[in-house]
Amino acid sequence: MRNNVPVSQHEFEIDGGVTLMSATDTRSHLAYANAAFVHVSGFDREELLGQPHNLVRHPDMPPEAFADMWATLQVGQSWTGLVKNRRKNGDHYWVRANATPIKRDGSTVGYMSVRTKPGRGEIDAAEKLYQTFREGRAGARAFHKGLVVRTGWLKWTSLTQVLPTCWRVRLGVVGMALIGTLVAVFLGDANWTIAAAMFMLALATTLWIEQQVTGPLKSLLSSAELIAAGQAVEMAPLNRVDDIGMLGRAINQAGLNLRSLLDDVSLQVDGINTASAEIAQGNADLSARTEQSAASLEETAASMAQMTSTVTNNADHARQAEALARHASKSAEDGRQEFLRVTNTMGQIQASSKRIADIISLIESIAFQTNILALNAAVEAARAGDQGRGFAVVATEVRGLAQRSATAAKDIKALIEDSVRCVAEGDSLVKRAGETMNVIVTQAHQVRSLIGEIASATIEQAQGIAQVDLAVNQLDQTTQQNAALVEQSAAAAASLQQQATRLGEAVGAFRLQST
Repeated sequence: MRNNVPVSQHEFEIDGGVTLMSATDTRSHLAYANAAFVHVSGFDREELLGQPHNLVRHPDMPPEAFADMWATLQVGQSWTGLVKNRRKNGDHYWVRANATPIKRDGSTVGYMSVRTKPGRGEIDAAEKLYQTFREGRAGARAFHKGLVVRTGWLKWTSLTQVLPTCWRVRLGVVGMALIGTLVAVFLGDANWTIAAAMFMLALATTLWIEQQVTGPLKSLLSSAELIAAGQAVEMAPLNRVDDIGMLGRAINQAGLNLRSLLDDVSLQVDGINTASAEIAQGNADLSARTEQSAASLEETAASMAQMTSTVTNNADHARQAEALARHASKSAEDGRQEFLRVTNTMGQIQASSKRIADIISLIESIAFQTNILALNAAVEAARAGDQGRGFAVVATEVRGLAQRSATAAKDIKALIEDSVRCVAEGDSLVKRAGETMNVIVTQAHQVRSLIGEIASATIEQAQGIAQVDLAVNQLDQTTQQNAALVEQSAAAAASLQQQATRLGEAVGAFRLQST
């Protein structure tokens, strides 16, 4: 027998309402294990399926118990008994095992075991009993179909446990007949005819009881065993409504209910498998599209962030340009004011030039008059002769000075006239420059206004893009959340499909086919 180690002798107590179910093939390799069995065993499902069922056997179980179980199952009957199983970590748990063969078309195709929690008193008694078997102190006791019976010369004490119902009836009837005959013999009133009649009556009674009671019960037992084995059974209706007839109806109804439930569950499982597969495929497609949307949104968010940065830089540049335009406009305004002052100065210079020209004209007039006076003085000096000779010299000098003054005045006048002409031209140029400066100032104001509007529009654009960027980020977060929900939905669909598969396996445990 397989010896699974280590063992901790620490008991894992299962819940009272838990049912552990497993199914094996004819070689006792696990073909199905429900979730409760997997959980209590401590193994993973993958570690159990396909492995020998004795993987969970505890070394404290006596080999005689399992030998009795297999002997019972191999003759097509059910076996019930307390079993101590080992968990993966070495702990143990007690169950009441109810094992039965699974039959199809009269052939055994596997075995099914359903386990429940036994009482504490039963566990303590079984622990002590199994210890006596392990230590070889069982004496005249043995396992029989899950029960402990006497062997040897004390075997008769276990007849009430193992005697078939038909023999219970036969022995009872025949015993009553023998007792009646013996009483008649002992009383000295022996009448062998009466004794023979009583024996024949007992025999007839036995046959009648077997026909009416034990025979139908045996037939019902065979049908119940087939139903327990998961095989569809068509029971012939009993033409009676007494306890046996109603028992037959109940067994037949239980079998029909089981088959109907299995058929309906199998159909629903197929529908759930199809629906869950479609949901899983839809979730996979939705997940792929959501991931694509998330990637696109991430790219959009990155582009929006880059655009936001660019627009922000443009806004900063626009603000700087506005400041420069404002400064340029102020400088142009200052330049215009300077040109106005230059224009005024040029006007003053022109006016001064005119006054100088007037003064030069006056000097020329004075020089001319002086020349005339000097000429007259020279004429008078000549008339005076020698007396006026000195005065004539002076007059000549004065006349020369007057002529030179007139010549200088003419030269200065020419220069002044040229200066006035230049000043006039300069004044005209300054006026035209002032007009141009006015145009520049006006255009500078317009440029400043346009740049201000551009800066305002750029700032509003930056704010709008920031809002769009925020909306895109929120949409990206929502998409990420949707992706997470899609993953959760996909996981739920996968879990549903897995549960449907497990349910299908549970139904399939009742529908194992012969190989």
